[in-house]
Amino acid sequence: MSNTRRHFLQSGAAAVAGMAGAVSALNARGSVAERDLSRPQRSDAVKPESAIQVPRMKFFSSEISRVVLGVNPFYGFAHFNNNFSAAMKEWYTPERVCEVMHRCNQYGINAFNYVHLDRAPQDWSRFVAEGGKMHLIIQVTSGADAGMLVSSLKPLALQRQGEVVDDAYQSGKMETVKEWCKQARDLGVLVGVGTHIPEVIEQVEEEGWDVDFYSGCVYNRRRTEDEWKKIFSGELLEMPREIYLRSDPPRMYKVMRETKKPCFAFKVLAAGRITGKGAEQAFRSAFDSIKPTDGIYVGMFPRYRDEVKENAEIIQRILAST
Repeated sequence: MSNTRRHFLQSGAAAVAGMAGAVSALNARGSVAERDLSRPQRSDAVKPESAIQVPRMKFFSSEISRVVLGVNPFYGFAHFNNNFSAAMKEWYTPERVCEVMHRCNQYGINAFNYVHLDRAPQDWSRFVAEGGKMHLIIQVTSGADAGMLVSSLKPLALQRQGEVVDDAYQSGKMETVKEWCKQARDLGVLVGVGTHIPEVIEQVEEEGWDVDFYSGCVYNRRRTEDEWKKIFSGELLEMPREIYLRSDPPRMYKVMRETKKPCFAFKVLAAGRITGKGAEQAFRSAFDSIKPTDGIYVGMFPRYRDEVKENAEIIQRILAST
């Protein structure tokens, strides 16, 4: 074997060995996002606060961040398609749910739009045991016991879930929601009404219900089949519950501005359909359109990017300029 060929083979073997070592090390460490978000947290391991802090607002007797952590991504409610929902649910282990909540704490987000479904009770207990703290604004679904939620979780507020409210509105049974609000009031917590339909808030306001706040989806996902056909000249799109019209947000924002009660806007990024530079513009549009006493719910899925930090930076920048 010639010296040239021997040198070539030796060099190639060394390069392959080096690459294998690098790959092995990367696999052992994982990506930055994977490593940070898969590490179990303890109360003594929670990171100190960052210089980046989401501004807060007065919410009755409490002070909460103007961004409230949304719950949907934690349990696979992607509002996109089944594959994306499954990917969210698979990635969001209990460890990652708690780590994202701790990172929200780090950036000043101190409120959570909790829902009592799936693994949520266990994840919340773990987060608290690790030293985490959040004000709970609980979405109360049709099957949930409001009294049990108040006694066991000590929430700041209860809101009737938007899907439940919208079902009642479209079936002419809003009295059932009004009665639920009366029962929630007797539990000694703040009471809210969630919806995807601007007219729901208008009706509650006109009738003078005893409620404290509203949560409104800025995209009306709950139009009936006839309403969609009217918009699309007789055509009906697939997945009618997941159609997002650009003309929708101004309608919900207008209703929120017209009430003196605090409001929370949600799905301001159209359930993840608005990305990149468009996301900052959507956040800016939201805060420009709502009252200083209003906030937004935002779900996070930092599988590929540090969305918690990115969102906090954007919102701090937007609110600092207003």
